Amino acid sequence: MIKGTTKLLGVIGHPVEHSLSPAMHNAAISHLGVDFVYLPFPVKPEDLKAALAGFAAIGVRGFSITIPHKQAILPLLSEVSPIARAIGAVNTVYLTDKGWCGTNTDVEGFLAPLQTPPYQGEAKDSISPLERGNTAVESCPPPYQGGARGGSDWSQKVAVILGNGGAARAVVAGCAQLGCAEIHVVGRSEQNLAEFQQIWVNSPMPVQNLQVHTWDNLSMLISQADLLVNTTPVGMYPQGEKSPVADGALDRISAGAIVYDLIYTPNPTQFLKDAQLRGARAIDGLEMLVQQGAAALKIWLDTESVPVDVMRQALRQHLGLD
Repeated sequence: MIKGTTKLLGVIGHPVEHSLSPAMHNAAISHLGVDFVYLPFPVKPEDLKAALAGFAAIGVRGFSITIPHKQAILPLLSEVSPIARAIGAVNTVYLTDKGWCGTNTDVEGFLAPLQTPPYQGEAKDSISPLERGNTAVESCPPPYQGGARGGSDWSQKVAVILGNGGAARAVVAGCAQLGCAEIHVVGRSEQNLAEFQQIWVNSPMPVQNLQVHTWDNLSMLISQADLLVNTTPVGMYPQGEKSPVADGALDRISAGAIVYDLIYTPNPTQFLKDAQLRGARAIDGLEMLVQQGAAALKIWLDTESVPVDVMRQALRQHLGLD
């Protein structure tokens, strides 16, 4: 029940009606029995600054950010975490004594299923360098420290990332944290790829082992990949029959390699179906969505543990997957 004491969380975007965040966050809030509610707030681009002032005035504790505000909000924040600056986007904002602080939990979301296979359903005991400093919510997280965690050794592993947009930047940051030996990004435009690579040169989180390639090198790269990640929208509903990788190229994937698609509907995607037929292990985008939300909720509620399994189940039911 929403009362006069209920604390506000939410998501801003334009449009925002499609957001799945309220379903998973309110399920977790109900399970925990805390006096919070998570609401969708439609905010037009020209109203973003006014919305931040209004949120502070009415005591909103924090909010998620979706398109088109992830980049536009950066200059409006009192502090921005190094990981958000490295990615160039904020997806989570919380209120501190210094004002609004922005960070990005997409890296945590991307990494979670890679670090705790099979999915455990609850928050991890270990705290990453990116998480450290968040639980006190006094200031933005400290700079990225690097290195793998969770007991897996990625130091000899090769990651191949399809696409060079905003999602790819979060995946590169995640692969760098894992400590991958090589990180390869594949795109269509040589100019865009060169710009993508340059982003990391003077980044708060430099990535020294990043290489970029055009699509005609994909078959060769797939044969080397221990981790193959699709960050493109190819294969997303309503074009679920499509795959970003032709069958012939995917034939070169090693049995046991991890194939990860950031798309969560359809579930599984054609890309993942094709990969599994070739002996690869598949991870879908639903888990990243759940885990990035869980990382944000830990910040807002100032807690080490949130019911990830409850959030996952709420989303699966919302999407009609159960």
